[in-house]
Amino acid sequence: MGYVIAVSGKGGTGKTLISSLLIRHFSKKSPVLAIDADPDSNLPEVLGVEVEKTIGDIRERITSDGISEFEGKIHEIIVEEPDFDILVMGRPEQEGCYCVVNNILRVAIDSLSQNYDITVIDCEAGLEHLSRRTTRNVDVMIVVTDATKKGILTAKRVKEIADELNIEFKKIHVIVNRIRPELKGEMEKLLKEEGLDAIGFMPYDPIVAEYDLKGTPVSELPKDAPVCMAFENIVSKIEEDLESL
Repeated sequence: MGYVIAVSGKGGTGKTLISSLLIRHFSKKSPVLAIDADPDSNLPEVLGVEVEKTIGDIRERITSDGISEFEGKIHEIIVEEPDFDILVMGRPEQEGCYCVVNNILRVAIDSLSQNYDITVIDCEAGLEHLSRRTTRNVDVMIVVTDATKKGILTAKRVKEIADELNIEFKKIHVIVNRIRPELKGEMEKLLKEEGLDAIGFMPYDPIVAEYDLKGTPVSELPKDAPVCMAFENIVSKIEEDLESL
């Protein structure tokens, strides 16, 4: 049985960066499945992977045979890298509702995650993945926020909606990204006021900004980059979570 880690947050907080760092870390130790569940896909680029087909591209072929017959077709679009495999949701071929694609994605997560030690889901921005129950069977939910009141309230809302929908995460954590050192104390205070506790704080890192600009994969980040050093403390806590489950 594998573990499923989902990474969520409002747009622009850096959830894809956190997802990619998790994938890079765990893929050194175990078989990892990376899932880009965001229609506005960025994870392949951040990981330096080329993806030709997505769930959205083959939706019609899957639904014509029934979702229960999807597994063989899904394997056609999984990209196998030396260190991890990746599956991308993508957009439907036609304009309109994402319901079918999300249904397929949900079944794919439930089925495929059993074949990997770790599955990392880069969720779509916002909170829709909760109401669509894309992340219904998640062991560790990580909510990424920036150093803003709005970001904190979004993180709080994730927990509230999950409770309202009876979605139980075994662990739920907040990561504050791109924070200036002088704001850490204030952020800790604001989080506490909202009943939240941050598992870690990630600094603004000019190296990451440069990589984003040039399209350089996260896999090439040096170990002594500020974000990588901060992330080591965070991921060790996540590993402790998984060991306790």
